[in-house]
Amino acid sequence: IGTWRTLALIAALAMLVMFPFALDEVSAMGQFLLWARRQGKPLIRTFFQDDAVEAGAVDASDAMASPSTFWADAKKGLTLPWTLTASIVIGVLLMLTRILFGTEGGMANSDHVVGALVITVAIIATAEVARALRLINVAFGAWLVAAPFLLDGVGHLGAVASVVAGIALVGLSFPRGKRSAEHYASWDKYVI
Repeated sequence: IGTWRTLALIAALAMLVMFPFALDEVSAMGQFLLWARRQGKPLIRTFFQDDAVEAGAVDASDAMASPSTFWADAKKGLTLPWTLTASIVIGVLLMLTRILFGTEGGMANSDHVVGALVITVAIIATAEVARALRLINVAFGAWLVAAPFLLDGVGHLGAVASVVAGIALVGLSFPRGKRSAEHYASWDKYVI
């Protein structure tokens, strides 16, 4: 079962990494559908059959011209601030507390699930349009501080590690990090 679980986690990570690359397009689609609706166009037909923005221009650039051009185009709107990197590292360490600190039972299960959720939130928050989601990790950090006192299966070292990880996660969740030069129309105000 452990082997299958490892393979499932690797597959989940491979899928998760693709999320941030698509979120700016989802934001653009949502803004376009809102604009179309405000113009009196039918929402469902616009969604399924597409439409055009008045006075729009055709983008004739070839993003597939070379690997470097493709990568530069693909990573627009993605940044990896050190705070999100550190949050991902904390998430990985939480998933390893059974090995590192000998946690077991409820505490080990909690650490494993919270670690996976912290990694998920941090990776999705690398997309600037979803950067505000990093604040969800504040709740996970608060839980990590409280968990050693509420769950069984944790020793002294594991309890200290959980509290330290929780406090660090809360602190790492507040800074936005450096923003790229990309803009997202009316969604800019939500990039906090």
